[in-house]
Amino acid sequence: MRFIVYGVGAIGGTFAASLALSGQEVVGIARGRQLEAIRSGGLTMRTPTGDHRTAFECVGDPSEIDWRDDDVVILTMKAQDTYEALLRLVDAGVSDQAIVCGQNGVENERMALRLFPNVYGMTVVLPATYEVAGVVNAFGVPKRGLLYLGRYPKGLDSVAAAISDGFERAEIACWQVEDTMVLKYGKLVSNVVNIVMAAFSPGETRDAWRQKVRDEAAEVYEKAGVAWKFVDVTEAKERGIMVDTPIPGVDRIGSSTMQSLKRDAGSIETDYLNGEIVLMARSLGIDAPLNRALCRIARDLVGGRLAPGEVTGEMAEAYVSRTALPTS
Repeated sequence: MRFIVYGVGAIGGTFAASLALSGQEVVGIARGRQLEAIRSGGLTMRTPTGDHRTAFECVGDPSEIDWRDDDVVILTMKAQDTYEALLRLVDAGVSDQAIVCGQNGVENERMALRLFPNVYGMTVVLPATYEVAGVVNAFGVPKRGLLYLGRYPKGLDSVAAAISDGFERAEIACWQVEDTMVLKYGKLVSNVVNIVMAAFSPGETRDAWRQKVRDEAAEVYEKAGVAWKFVDVTEAKERGIMVDTPIPGVDRIGSSTMQSLKRDAGSIETDYLNGEIVLMARSLGIDAPLNRALCRIARDLVGGRLAPGEVTGEMAEAYVSRTALPTS
């Protein structure tokens, strides 16, 4: 089995480096400065216990890979980039190989299943950051992360077992679960606060919005009949499986949303996080005003009309009002 890690950022970089360091065959698909850095000097993974430098094959496009039947593609790009990536896989000749969606949100698997028969959902809890080309920071010890893997929409098979074993050998805990989407919906409830943490400055207003936006998502789930469950990170910490630990000399820069804004990536995944709640609500004929307003705030952050940390409670309420659904 060969792991093709598509999107070598914080999560993908930790995956690729960990798998390569464990002696497993890895090919990365990256772009821009990250691709150049890995090709020229490998990838450095900084951890609380020290730095690990590793080299692995890295390409800029799936067409550069000589594909094998037993390849496993791990998608780790942001959801807004998924469909284009999937089409590139199709154009490169990928067909029955396993496609694993190791991303936030719940839309990636649906997109993949339109094009490929063997799709797997992977819920990822892995504290990592990527700021500088050629370097990723992985804060989890002794395991670098927690993964929950199963076929999409449901089920388990020998491929899932082999993938799980590969990650376990790479010091990343991976459990096989019959219905991984229950956990992915739970992770989504956590991820809807990503934009809150990026948009608001620390304080009571931000804390209040964090709780309110989660509560709104849970209410929409209840009305839609969606089953969901949080990943119990506290249990993993208490059992000593993964503890989020500081890395000397490395500052934390927040969620994947904040990291994208800091890198000026040009897009963030809010439309596939908070926007998923909005879509679900609208399909039921109801509104999700807080999540809806946060999608608009996200657009203004990306467009430079707002700066991270600038949004106040009064501004946020104005966004709720400004983007209200028309009434009859």
